[in-house]
Amino acid sequence: MHDIDKAHAFPIVSTTGRKMMKNKMLVLSAAAGLIALSACNNTPREQAADNIEANAENVADSYDAAASNAVTPAAEDALENKAEAVREEGKAKAEDMRKHDPDTNLHNGM
Repeated sequence: MHDIDKAHAFPIVSTTGRKMMKNKMLVLSAAAGLIALSACNNTPREQAADNIEANAENVADSYDAAASNAVTPAAEDALENKAEAVREEGKAKAEDMRKHDPDTNLHNGM
């Protein structure tokens, strides 16, 4: 058992013991960081595709909000149709971004 430093009420641990403990903590922290990074599998292309979908959804939500305030049923239907078209176009562009490399293929227009 370790001797107790009565002034601080902590066990007295040698410098070598502290160094080993710091090394263990460093290794455990690095392992935890690597595990966290490996769980996150978002490439820049995937992030761009997610942003395309999110932006399309925001625009479509604006059309939906405008449709809720439309004066006539025809205007409401037109705005709802526009919202659906924007959502579909966003999904298609995002899927195209995921499938095609923008540097080698012009499918996504980049």
